[in-house]
Amino acid sequence: MADLGVPDRRECGYSAAIMVAAGLSRPLIAVRTALRRATGWVRRQLITGNRRVALGLTVVTAAISVAAVHVSESWFSPGLLILPVLAGGLLLWPRALRILFVLIAAGLVYDVIEDKAGPGLVATIVVTAVLADRLARTREKLGMLGLRGETMLIDLRDRIRAQGTLPELPEGWGSVSVLRPAGGSSFGGDFLVSSCDGKTLEVALVDVAGKGVDAGTRALLLSGAFGGLLGSVPQDEFLAACNAYLHRGTAREGFVTAIHLALDLTTGDYVVSSAGHPPAAHFDAGSGTWRLTAARGIVLGVVGDLRLVPERGTLRPGDALMLYTDGLVESPGHDIDYGTDRLLGEADRLVTTGFRAGAADLVRAMAAGVGSGDDRALALIWRG
Repeated sequence: MADLGVPDRRECGYSAAIMVAAGLSRPLIAVRTALRRATGWVRRQLITGNRRVALGLTVVTAAISVAAVHVSESWFSPGLLILPVLAGGLLLWPRALRILFVLIAAGLVYDVIEDKAGPGLVATIVVTAVLADRLARTREKLGMLGLRGETMLIDLRDRIRAQGTLPELPEGWGSVSVLRPAGGSSFGGDFLVSSCDGKTLEVALVDVAGKGVDAGTRALLLSGAFGGLLGSVPQDEFLAACNAYLHRGTAREGFVTAIHLALDLTTGDYVVSSAGHPPAAHFDAGSGTWRLTAARGIVLGVVGDLRLVPERGTLRPGDALMLYTDGLVESPGHDIDYGTDRLLGEADRLVTTGFRAGAADLVRAMAAGVGSGDDRALALIWRG
């Protein structure tokens, strides 16, 4: 009979094995825990695309700097450091970009010490870095990285161009519009909005004071607002509603002129209202002449009461209406009456060439000899 007070040898062996295994597993558990923590830290650090790109560019910078010294110059050159500089300017926020610049500078110093980079290359990379930093700060203000800002501007340009196209009209009617921003830019201060329900056509041609980017950005804002008002408010209240919208704004960024046309596509009756805009021109097929309409009013955004005096008329078969901005009739050294007379003279050719085919030619003819210092816009509506 076994002595109850003496442990079994097999039990002792099992206990010893368990203790040894436990002693060996503690370091493994500690290593695994440390690896898990390290992996978690790395994941937290690389949680954003900005940090992952920064890490990638850091590796590329180190590789270029080392390879430029130890690999044949025909394959690697210190000048390749310009690539991470440019990529950083496009893809990184300014803070991460400046950290990358420090690493690039360290790599460049290493290449200079190894006599692989000269002063000319250093100066080139420094200038490129300054431009990349400015680019990154601009993108930070937009809140966009990469080429998404340019993509957004292209989309806005396409939208305003599409909005500036007059809608398809019923049989017996025709229309065409031409928008030419100053200097060949994609954006300008002139824009057109229109609405047609098959029975009534409404068109508003608007000219925002100023030129270039400032006028273009304001025109982008107002085109959306005015386009939403057109067709949503009674025809005779459209310009007043636009004026009220401008008055609600706190900033006064210059005046805005506009002309509004409401045309009954069944009878040909129309109403033209103007807020400080050049007068529309009516072509009378019976007499074969153009005449200026007498609609008048005060420019938008200046006073509460526009004092609008609209003009009513009728488009008969063969007649046409021409809306335009002052860029077509203003020229250095001449008053606006001279430009208006010249416009009507050039418009006589439309009768023989056709309104649709001749509209763009008319805009080009008015720009000839004047230059492209102002935005130009033209809208033609005619009855067949």
